[in-house]
Amino acid sequence: MPQQPNMQQLLKQAQKMQQDMLAAQESLKDEIVDASAGGGMVTVRVTGDLEVKSITIDPQAVDPDDVELLQDMVLAAVNEALRSAQELASSKLGGIAGGLGGLGLPGL
Repeated sequence: MPQQPNMQQLLKQAQKMQQDMLAAQESLKDEIVDASAGGGMVTVRVTGDLEVKSITIDPQAVDPDDVELLQDMVLAAVNEALRSAQELASSKLGGIAGGLGGLGLPGL
């Protein structure tokens, strides 16, 4: 019969993991990712906690006869920035959450 995990040790590890997770989430607010579209005509900056900080549009990208192209570039840049920020968060938080397996709790 497998040995039961030490509940006190388990609780201590879970509390440390929670503190590490909170610290990592807090640090994501200070991390910035950039993404661009249209060869740099549109640039978006997003924090690691998915807050859009800025959208920069090159004046040459503004064509009154083709507003749809500008809209597409903004959309593409925002989506890419959000994807990059999510990857950043996943890499920072994934290592912490991966520590659950070390608690003797398979499948977590």
